[in-house]
Amino acid sequence: MIRLALVAAAFLSLAAPATAFEIAFTWDGLKSCTSGNPNTVVNPRFILKDVPEGTKFIRFKLVDTNVREFDHGGGVVTYNGESVIEPGAFKYKSPCPPSGSHKYEWTATAQSKKSGGKLGIAKAARRYPE
Repeated sequence: MIRLALVAAAFLSLAAPATAFEIAFTWDGLKSCTSGNPNTVVNPRFILKDVPEGTKFIRFKLVDTNVREFDHGGGVVTYNGESVIEPGAFKYKSPCPPSGSHKYEWTATAQSKKSGGKLGIAKAARRYPE
């Protein structure tokens, strides 16, 4: 009977939903840009939640969902268990739509190695200008 209870408990722990890796950010402090010619700027402040175990690096990439072919770049940061990535960890090309507002999406990939070993992906999007 005890063995059956242990097997059931083990099964339930495996069936429990895993927590999802999440990121959040704002455009606070970003120099205004609506000319279509992006500035090279430091990354926004990222708030991290439920980073996968074993993460050693996080790769960030920005995409303008209205103009996906434009490369805004991103960067890779060493991860040491912190819940915040402060501005200045890397540089990228700022959001800078030529007219109106575009939707921009950051993708963060948790990795076990600098150049691979994907452990999880988180995405967060905001319009710019808001």
